[in-house]
Amino acid sequence: MRLKITHTTEYQYAEPVAYSLQRLRLSPVAGPGQDVLSWHIAVDGAVVEAGFHDQFGNHVHLVSTEGDSSRVHIVASGEVETSDRAGVFGPHIGYCPLWLFLRDTPRTKPGKLTKELAKGLSGVTDLDRMHDLMGTIHSSVSYRPGETGTETTAEQALEAGHGVCQDHAHIFISAARLLDIPARYVSGYLMMEGVAEQAATHAWAEVFLPGLGWVGFDAANDHCPDARYVRIASGLCYADVAPVSGMRIGHAGEDLAVKVVVEPKLQGQSQSQS
Repeated sequence: MRLKITHTTEYQYAEPVAYSLQRLRLSPVAGPGQDVLSWHIAVDGAVVEAGFHDQFGNHVHLVSTEGDSSRVHIVASGEVETSDRAGVFGPHIGYCPLWLFLRDTPRTKPGKLTKELAKGLSGVTDLDRMHDLMGTIHSSVSYRPGETGTETTAEQALEAGHGVCQDHAHIFISAARLLDIPARYVSGYLMMEGVAEQAATHAWAEVFLPGLGWVGFDAANDHCPDARYVRIASGLCYADVAPVSGMRIGHAGEDLAVKVVVEPKLQGQSQSQS
């Protein structure tokens, strides 16, 4: 499947900001199940300083502002060819050893509810238990945007009984690690049927299973990733894959507007240039 993606992010500051430095993780990387045909990042109101791959293999751009900036407009866009691998990403690659993905972070540290969740899973194999985990999270944690934030922990979302895809992924990761299964957080895009314009990127979890490698589980939708999914970045939790993160000098308030459009590339349309 060929997908066209446009991801727009705009920061408006209440007062001019003297200096800021931000990391952009907005570039998909070619790999199992996806081929990046074209990709371009346009930044208005800031300067792209450098680009590199981090320890997880994510492509990162550093952008800075200096001299009383009051607006930063970022557009990441392009086309990606995807295939359905039934959620299987495959062998582990990169600089980080597998044991690193057993390490808790503040967002994935398990509590009483997470431990009970992991203990109650059924299935003969780890793959069975991961499918049970996905379905259990989907049925017990309803999708409700606007009531959790980027700092919400897996335990807090599980206790509240609602959250967004980020929370579903954190809960899944926390429970999988309790079972001594390496797990990681994946950010990306999802083409939703009948919904071209979205307010955010998507997130799901992957676990490493012997014989299969990394396998994805989207508890928010109770579905393993298929050709509708485009992966951008992965890490231990949201902190490692945040689309835009960094620092700024000053105390000005900010307004953030995000728009994501994911749609199939129709036959006969010209390909965009990177």
